[in-house]
Amino acid sequence: MGYRYELSEEEWERVKEMLPAENRGRGRPSKPNREMLNGIIWIAKSGAAWRDLPERFGPWQTVYERCTVWSNAKVFEKIFEKLNIDADLQDLSIDSTSCKVHQHAAGAKRGQKKAN
Repeated sequence: MGYRYELSEEEWERVKEMLPAENRGRGRPSKPNREMLNGIIWIAKSGAAWRDLPERFGPWQTVYERCTVWSNAKVFEKIFEKLNIDADLQDLSIDSTSCKVHQHAAGAKRGQKKAN
């Protein structure tokens, strides 16, 4: 049994080919992609700070760096697009009345003059 927020074997099989190749050549080998992706997912799902990442994912700086590199290379967008093809949206319902917005994001500009 895996840890909370980690990819199952089936989920990993679906995304592993979409990730950049790991460095296995000269120099220090890179950390495994699955370990890094699980760390990124853990941060996204838990809402914790990077420094609070459990040690089983490796140094938080390494996971953060991999997340940044993959994000800049649009790796996550490609994964979402690929997985979206198989999505079953038949029973999807989004109710905008339940969205809560912080008071500072309400859209009004400060100091706006009232119309007469």
